[in-house]
Amino acid sequence: MNLTDTINKLIETLDWKKVDGLIPCIVQDATTSSVLMMAYVSAESLLASAKSGRLVFYSRSREKLWLKGEESGNFLELISIKSDCDNDTLLAQVNPAGPVCHTGTDTCWKETNQSTSTFHRLERTIHDRRDNPSAKSYTASLFAKGINKVAQKVGEEAVELVIEAKDDDKDLFLNEAADLMYHYLV
Repeated sequence: MNLTDTINKLIETLDWKKVDGLIPCIVQDATTSSVLMMAYVSAESLLASAKSGRLVFYSRSREKLWLKGEESGNFLELISIKSDCDNDTLLAQVNPAGPVCHTGTDTCWKETNQSTSTFHRLERTIHDRRDNPSAKSYTASLFAKGINKVAQKVGEEAVELVIEAKDDDKDLFLNEAADLMYHYLV
């Protein structure tokens, strides 16, 4: 089901009467899973979201539709949206184009919007080594040697992974899988 169809179905099933025609919408980063903010939507704002692909809210203070980012440029690209079990709250997953809070912070809870997963930490470390090279960094040395050297290392690690897979040594297999993943990310 595409986003427009999903939104049209939500509009039909949401319990609009329970909250006077407005539904609270929790906004979550689709990549990091960080909760970014909460605001209210109306049926009209959901239709505008479907049309634009960006999350549109209903501003209770201004009493009108509010395209998040219309002033700051920090739009929220809408990836998915779903309702809770009572059909009176929404969860929207988005790709934010910058800080979300009007105060300039990543989230309305003054938290940094970054994943805490090992995989995302590894990605950030690799980006840091690329952007801030050090003579002691193996990662920086790979970037310095260029894409052909990186591709060669990916190939070597893939072969080593296949060898360990056939030898049925779980620890060596996992080590080679980690090496392949690392070089692939580089």
